[in-house]
Amino acid sequence: MITELFGNQKIVPTDIATMDGKKLEETLAEFLRQKKYLIVLDDVWVPEAFYVLRDSLVANQKGSRIFITTRIAEVASLANENYKLELKPLSGLDAWKLFCKRAFMNYPNQECPPELEKIARDIVAKCEGLPLAVVSLGSLLSLREKSETEWKRVYNQLNWELTNHPSLDPVRNTLNLSFNYLPKYLRNCFLSCSMFPEDCLLRRKGLIRIWIAEGFAAERGSSTAEEVAEGYLMELIRRSMLQLVERNHFGRVKFCRMHDLVCELAVSLSKNEKFHIIYEDNGMERMVDANARRLSVLKHSNDIGFNIDLPRLRTFVAFGTTMPPSSFLSAFPSKSRYIAILELQGLPIEEIPDAIGDLFNLRYLGLRETKVKLLPKSIGKLSNLLILDLYQSAIQELPRGITNLKKLRHMFVERVNDPTGKTFRLCSGIHAPKGLWNLKELQTLQAVEASSELVGQLGNLTNLRSFRIWNVKETYSAQLCAALSQMHHLFNLGINASDENEFLNLEGLNPPPPNLKKLSLTGRLAPGTMVSPLFRAHGKNLQELGLSWCQLTVDPLPSLAWLSNLTALCLHRAYDGEQLCFRAKWFPNLHELRLIDLLQLRQVKIEMTALSNLETLYLESLSSLVEVPKGIGFLKSLQKLFLYDMDRQLTSRLKANAKLLHIYLHLFEVPSFHLDSLTSHPLLGFKPPSTSQCLSVMPLFA
Repeated sequence: MITELFGNQKIVPTDIATMDGKKLEETLAEFLRQKKYLIVLDDVWVPEAFYVLRDSLVANQKGSRIFITTRIAEVASLANENYKLELKPLSGLDAWKLFCKRAFMNYPNQECPPELEKIARDIVAKCEGLPLAVVSLGSLLSLREKSETEWKRVYNQLNWELTNHPSLDPVRNTLNLSFNYLPKYLRNCFLSCSMFPEDCLLRRKGLIRIWIAEGFAAERGSSTAEEVAEGYLMELIRRSMLQLVERNHFGRVKFCRMHDLVCELAVSLSKNEKFHIIYEDNGMERMVDANARRLSVLKHSNDIGFNIDLPRLRTFVAFGTTMPPSSFLSAFPSKSRYIAILELQGLPIEEIPDAIGDLFNLRYLGLRETKVKLLPKSIGKLSNLLILDLYQSAIQELPRGITNLKKLRHMFVERVNDPTGKTFRLCSGIHAPKGLWNLKELQTLQAVEASSELVGQLGNLTNLRSFRIWNVKETYSAQLCAALSQMHHLFNLGINASDENEFLNLEGLNPPPPNLKKLSLTGRLAPGTMVSPLFRAHGKNLQELGLSWCQLTVDPLPSLAWLSNLTALCLHRAYDGEQLCFRAKWFPNLHELRLIDLLQLRQVKIEMTALSNLETLYLESLSSLVEVPKGIGFLKSLQKLFLYDMDRQLTSRLKANAKLLHIYLHLFEVPSFHLDSLTSHPLLGFKPPSTSQCLSVMPLFA
């Protein structure tokens, strides 16, 4: 809890892992002393969980609250009777409406056909008004044949579950039935989601890469393995085995999660089927079977206490663990010859043994946020490696042998230098070894330092979907544009100049990559860039655009308004003028706008019908802006307004503006660039900050 409360505003005490209970209480009490706080204790099973915390809760008369959710009456009794809220089952009518919404989602008015109504109502009655049971059955039946015979078969199987498992409630029996109806190709994908901490957000990209590395998803016809895996994810969501939490600006799933009860089912099934073992400090699992195939270590701070060098081990992942480096290195799975996934994110290790080269089946190596400085030369023997994640590690140079990894698809090798975004070199890439351009299966390369030789050979990487390059000089422009024009699959592109006065000249990018949707440019834009083919001929294809340190002196909005399909726009030190004016009907599809460090900006005007679908607005470090943006009341779709390092009077006026009562105002303490840099975990995620303290739930990933 202390780690989550401190978030990224302060440095978490270095000795937190070794503090005794009394010291932890004092640390928490001191943190809360002068704050108005809301603490949510979710899914509490025993009263002791509250008792342990109670002495640290400061009664500071600031209106603080503790919110507890529980399924246990004894825990609920901790609250005053006047403050208890017991959730009742759905009424028969509401349960029926919810069921039809799921089961007949593609039918006119989502109405049940008359020939199915009797059996459908019988099925709904078995759910006893429990929403998760209703949703699960509705989702299951939406995928079954719409015939009375088939639905009776499902009803009879549900009856069998209820009769043969009388100790289970309707929800658990319904979930069992939903699992039994999962196709074989989805079962392993589903079970793998229970390897991660309960209640965490699961990132689409991370799950997809895990499933590919495990062999759960492979190329099929003209579809890539990534596309097949994403289809599996969508199917699990349609079946309500996973819950959609957030979509990205392109409408694709960004985060999903497992409902607590679904997770309990998946953990139980995984244990019965020996799918994986979870090992953590709380003793959930203390013995590790020698035949274990997958091992997940959660929030472990002590010596791991056993050898993970298991002959049948296929996957080892560590989350939120601070185990001593010697503990892991002494137990390094050098004999686990079949291991496919080795995810060591955040472990305080400084080296990787040469023996890693013996893991011939390794497909996923995650060293994100470790202290590893060098990869052993033996890394070049990992001929099956698909994913190499070195983001925010201490590695600055790759061994030559990396060019032997012909199957490599995704490589994350970027380092954040300044998470606040206040300096020009926010990040840096890796110095690419000669021959990196021969890895023709690469889809993700984030990020490399530019050189004349590298830029001249980039055109070989025609499979790239996501590419970021740093330290670009103007003299590289012609070769870089020629290479990018050959990347027909490129979706996400980031180009960063060598210094703030170096011109980025992209006029020669003609034609631009046809699938380019997401573009980030950092550096001084050459004259004519805003009317080049990248912005004019291709501009309507762009959906996300970030411009930083561009030294524009003329309002860029008239040129950018041509990009009518933009859903997200960020201007960060991009414009040196005093006024921005959003004209009527401009940016009709924009959902998110960030204005950051525009130091001369004094006035923002928004005309009626401009930004008609804007939902989120970030205003950050606009030191000259003291007036409320004119026309901000026209933003009827605006839901969230984030303010950071803004004029106090402006903040007060925005709070008092009656036209903004419909939005949720966030006065946040972490710069938005810093929030973006938190996307550091390849599997799990944070939601964007939802409180003024930016409380976090798990580390994130790019």
